[in-house]
Amino acid sequence: PRSMSLRTAYSHLFSRRPGIDRSVAEAFRSRCRSGVFTQQTSGCAPGFVQANLVAVPHEHAFSFLCFCLANPRACPLLDVTSPGDPTPRMIACGADLRSDLPRYRVWRDGAVVDEPCDVSDVWSSSMVGFLLGCSFSWEQVLQEAGLTPRQVEQACNVPMYRTCIPNTPVGPFGGNMVVSMRPYLPSQLAAVAAITEQYPGAHGGPVHWDSPSEIGVCVESNPDWGERVRVREGEVPVFWACGVTPQEALREARLPFAITHAPGHMFVSDLTDSEILVPSAPTSLASTCS
Repeated sequence: PRSMSLRTAYSHLFSRRPGIDRSVAEAFRSRCRSGVFTQQTSGCAPGFVQANLVAVPHEHAFSFLCFCLANPRACPLLDVTSPGDPTPRMIACGADLRSDLPRYRVWRDGAVVDEPCDVSDVWSSSMVGFLLGCSFSWEQVLQEAGLTPRQVEQACNVPMYRTCIPNTPVGPFGGNMVVSMRPYLPSQLAAVAAITEQYPGAHGGPVHWDSPSEIGVCVESNPDWGERVRVREGEVPVFWACGVTPQEALREARLPFAITHAPGHMFVSDLTDSEILVPSAPTSLASTCS
């Protein structure tokens, strides 16, 4: 069995910095709340941390919390709400998880039964919300380094794939890791890895590159979620752990009820990318992706 390393999205360096104007994030959430914005969020509110949402009844919350801590690459934990409380007070005090995402998924017995833009009518006093880091958070940093992700160029959702990489199971939660994919030239891989590994709260560096069949993925076919992007001549697919992973765990757990974000339709928090940055010494790409 794999050794278990328990951790959240934060390092000992984390702190909320005073004096930052967080009105851009607040304004974006307001657009979602009013129903003006209902699209995927890649490239939206650049500079602010985006998060995946999972909400489960309190009787399953401890097991799901332990699942996140046991699978920090795919489920970097940013915030947990009190039962019934829709406000993530660590990352967006004043926000409402019932209405401040552009689109949701409602789950019953392990299956998606609805994809509404507001879940106020089904959020009960027992629901506990979990906010998990998202790779959209470092895409602006890549773009500023001249390494713009392909789906940002194409103005579409990132492609996401099921893999054969097993999660560390906890209670009813298990399943396999889901990955997002962005193609790059081999000469760009070291720079891409060096940037993204500094954001462990947003999935960190790549988990695999090239040879997608080794992780059970076929990039020539349509992705399981998101949209297919062009892989140009000479480029290789590069894969990161993805926050849709817990949705696969929910599918396997078959809980009577749960709520998640719709893939690609994230919660925009008040945290900035710089606040979750963890500077690190350069490492080889091989060690980053092992």
